[in-house]
Amino acid sequence: MSQLVECVPNFSEGRNQQVIDAISTAISETPGCSLLDVDPGSSTNRTVYTFVGSPDAVVQGALNAARRAFSLIDMSKHSGEHPRTGALDVCPFIPVQDVSMDDCVRCANEFGQKLAEMLHVPVYLYGLAALRESRRSLPAVRAGEYEALPDKLRQADWSPDFGPAQFVPSWGATVTGARKFLIAYNVNLISTKEQAHRIALNIREQGRSKDQPGRLQQVQAMGWYLDESNIAQVSTNILDHELTPLHRVYQEVCRDAKELKLPVVGSQIVGLIPLKAVLDAADDFITTEKLFIVEEEHKVRLVISKLGLDSLGPFNPKERIIEYMVSSGEDGRLVSLSLQQFVRSVGARTAAPGGGSVSAAVAALGAALGAMVGQMTYGKRQFENLDSVMRRLIPPFHEAMNELLLMVDADSTAFNSYMAALKMPKSTAEDVRKRETAMQDGLKRAVGVPLALAERVSVLWPSLKEMVVHGNIACKSDAQVAAKALETAVFGAYYNVTINLKDITDEDFKMAMLKRAAALLQEAKESAAAVLLAADDRK
Repeated sequence: MSQLVECVPNFSEGRNQQVIDAISTAISETPGCSLLDVDPGSSTNRTVYTFVGSPDAVVQGALNAARRAFSLIDMSKHSGEHPRTGALDVCPFIPVQDVSMDDCVRCANEFGQKLAEMLHVPVYLYGLAALRESRRSLPAVRAGEYEALPDKLRQADWSPDFGPAQFVPSWGATVTGARKFLIAYNVNLISTKEQAHRIALNIREQGRSKDQPGRLQQVQAMGWYLDESNIAQVSTNILDHELTPLHRVYQEVCRDAKELKLPVVGSQIVGLIPLKAVLDAADDFITTEKLFIVEEEHKVRLVISKLGLDSLGPFNPKERIIEYMVSSGEDGRLVSLSLQQFVRSVGARTAAPGGGSVSAAVAALGAALGAMVGQMTYGKRQFENLDSVMRRLIPPFHEAMNELLLMVDADSTAFNSYMAALKMPKSTAEDVRKRETAMQDGLKRAVGVPLALAERVSVLWPSLKEMVVHGNIACKSDAQVAAKALETAVFGAYYNVTINLKDITDEDFKMAMLKRAAALLQEAKESAAAVLLAADDRK
């Protein structure tokens, strides 16, 4: 998998389209950078750019954008609703795929140093790249904004991390750093700016003061007014969406708005959002309202509707959810290939993908067929007495289908780790020892993946036995194929476990794995036979 870092530079220009486009071009023309989103705001007079690429590429893309902006933005003439300290106000680096937070810290340091050298401007580090605790928070670094910079730069405590401690009127200062994925999320109100800000003070972690903290952890917030939309907003930055999820922010704003008798009229995502944040919100609505939704697309639509994410403009998931933006058939994953490409890759002169990946794919298809039988039964008038049964039986198949797809690549990855160990040097006794340890670890991983596949299939047998009895009889053959597909997958898993066990030296591990694999295979044989027998009994 290729390395991907997300970079989200915020430039202090949201009204001049020529300037906005020029910065976009500087990013998109940088080799290795993919510009995913450009989100300008007139009232804030700010544009948020989102692009991804390798660590080196995104650093260069950000530098190219800054160089272009240097001659186009004059901070001495800037005004807007959003706090800001410079033309390129903030430039965070965020890990997306196959990179660590340390990699992003290195990106921030490299970018900060090169930007200061290139433009001779002051640069501060914040977030997880901060060198001082007092600079970890972006609002703390930005305190006083652009107007306070001349005085701040004369203070020893505010000497920049890179560049001269000199005020550059046309630029100001830039803040760069590394952080988790931040969700810029605004809730719309028909109210005054002051009323929106009152709610922001109630919910944000900082609250009104140390003695009056707010209700939501890892949330920054303020109230402002959008002249172009004629509404107020509680504008938030959700710094950790797993700690404080998106829907919780919306619900807390609604709670305060209700007390103030203010209408909430939808909300807005600025830039991109992680898929998990959307699905977490969907799951909360589904649980709370006892809804039955299993398809990912439908869950996304539910959240768009519930939160009113399209209230100020279209919300196209393919253009706003980051995983949808960066995924493609060229991302190196087997499951991203077309069926034709996958089959041909199996048939190529390579050891992987092989039987393990094929077993996972067959298992995923078996689970998908189980889900299909349920879907062809649920919601139909002639089977409405079975709706509650199908609501219970469909989700296990749907969840397993998605999890088993991940195992298609997991098997090849595990095998490749063993192959990499084989290529390790063996010149010295120490080399030989390290190589042998790595080989044994690789073999154990190669055993663990197919065994996990068989375990995952095992969970489905009770549901399939029930599905074949209650499901739409017109889909009886699909249930039968599902049974044989799942049984075949477990056979494949068993064979892959046993072939890799023969070279493992840990006898206790070998015996335990062999015993468990044999038990899962026997269960698969008996369960598949039971499903087929039950299907034959239905006429």
